[in-house]
Amino acid sequence: MEELVTGVNWLAVIVGFVVSFGLGWVWFSPKLFGKKWAEGNGLDPNGPDKMPMTAMVSQVVGTFLLAWVVGVTAKNDALLTILLITVTIVVLNGASSFFLNKNAYVRHTDAGFTVAMVVIMIICQGIF
Repeated sequence: MEELVTGVNWLAVIVGFVVSFGLGWVWFSPKLFGKKWAEGNGLDPNGPDKMPMTAMVSQVVGTFLLAWVVGVTAKNDALLTILLITVTIVVLNGASSFFLNKNAYVRHTDAGFTVAMVVIMIICQGIF
């Protein structure tokens, strides 16, 4: 467990998490990709009546864990490892989307968001 916490740049992890989570609000907003993404998922393009709390909590936890993984790989100079992890996440999410018969727009929007989050997190590791 020590290798997962010792030497990790926690400031970069937290900033990467916050900026990436904020990106999600913009990415999936009606002004960017949200309307067409919602339609492709069979959701109301105007948004839900109330915030889907389970989804939001899961997204918060997942985004933090991803930022932490980026932090651990940065500490170990393992950039290729985080790139492999990113490709793996994108492929598995894509497979799930294919099983759920999601359209290409939804698949590409989700994949692009995952890649954008990791890029932000890597940049934060380099800056802080």
